Amino acid sequence: MNDRTNTGKPVDTLKADASDTIDEAKNRVAATGERAKRTIAGGSMNPAEQIGSHLKEAGHDLKAGLDKASRELRHEDDDTV
Repeated sequence: MNDRTNTGKPVDTLKADASDTIDEAKNRVAATGERAKRTIAGGSMNPAEQIGSHLKEAGHDLKAGLDKASRELRHEDDDTV
């Protein structure tokens, strides 16, 4: 994980927010991709593949949520989120 410590400098906060936003978007796209993969494969996926795909999707959703939470915590004292 990148060091995205809030130094209080607006430029550093902006950089950290941008990085978290990009990472969140990548993880949301990856989660959607897993969901689409299961939809397209239909019944051709065996149960182990389906479980693995669900776990990957959940992992991507969790990572996206953490990125969003990091961004929100950085702004907990203001309304700029």
